[in-house]
Amino acid sequence: MTSKDFFSYISQHYNKNLPFVAYSLPNTFETKAVLQKDKALYKIEDYNETGFVFAPFDIRKDAILMPYSKSRTLLTLDDIVIEKEEEKVHFDINNDEPHHLHLVEKGIESINKGELQKVVLSRKETLDLEFPLDPLKVFKTLLNNYNSAFVYCWYHPKVGMWLGATPETLLSVERNRFSTMALAGTQDYVGTLDVNWSSKEIEEQKMVSKYVEKVLQEHIKNIEVSEVQTVKAGKLLHLRTDISGELIDHSKSIQKLILKLHPTPAVCGLPKIDAMQFILDNEHYNREFYSGFLGELNKETKVQPRSGRRNIENTAYTFNKRSTNLFVNLRCMQLQGSKAILYVGGGITKDSNPENEWLETVNKTNTIKSVITTST
Repeated sequence: MTSKDFFSYISQHYNKNLPFVAYSLPNTFETKAVLQKDKALYKIEDYNETGFVFAPFDIRKDAILMPYSKSRTLLTLDDIVIEKEEEKVHFDINNDEPHHLHLVEKGIESINKGELQKVVLSRKETLDLEFPLDPLKVFKTLLNNYNSAFVYCWYHPKVGMWLGATPETLLSVERNRFSTMALAGTQDYVGTLDVNWSSKEIEEQKMVSKYVEKVLQEHIKNIEVSEVQTVKAGKLLHLRTDISGELIDHSKSIQKLILKLHPTPAVCGLPKIDAMQFILDNEHYNREFYSGFLGELNKETKVQPRSGRRNIENTAYTFNKRSTNLFVNLRCMQLQGSKAILYVGGGITKDSNPENEWLETVNKTNTIKSVITTST
């Protein structure tokens, strides 16, 4: 399907006020869509379902499913191109610097008391736009700028419109193979991956990696942990460790792994329950789906073995491959009429500096704002 037809179908679907998600997996040139045929709000029961899942930060709240059985799926391999325009969007900004500085100071105080090892503190920033953004145009901008990220545009009339380009995998499962990552640390990309990281960021990355490896021991065998590497995500750099292995028991393993990993130390903190409670008690806003997770759940695809057999024989040997690809919902925004709500955060440790942590969130919002200003 051409990209023109692809986006035409999505636009028509959206104009009918029907749920959909359009997305692209990292480092691919495929853009997919799931178009739900009704307006029902389906919810996850046990993660044995098949469909596209969209889950909130608070694991106690419902995760939403767009079931494949209730949807039409689309795929395009075309390059997505948007036309650049001279006019730029103008917006008014809500500045909550004093509140965020106080929040970070409180987090550091809790860490120094020994109550926490790390806590990830976030904020939202509301942009008052002159006119509503075209979500599909913003999605195209994200696709053109973030090929190494999971890029998505998600809509449900009973929930709202969310878009993002996240660099972090929660988990990936294909048959019995499992992989995830530990992501921490942020700095601006200035043309090179050969950069120096502070002791605070290195320690934070080590803390996240050790935690993920530890909680996987019960469910994953033959665990392999890569060396820490610097990776680029748009205009930002992060420290990343890749972790992989084999599922010990595939039955109900997806749900068990999600409950172990989510929310990760990269979006919540350590110890997990204490850090989550600190966030709920002190951030004073609802993260909703920011720092939750989303992606393909138990997606089945037909696979033909590579062999020299004739085509008719290959058809007989075709089998279904089931895979799950879930991503942490970072670098995201919510669109509400002529407002764009941006969500950003940062990991706080004993070595954190409140002013530096504030500047990190500013850099992250600037990355998202650059998408908005080139999508008008």
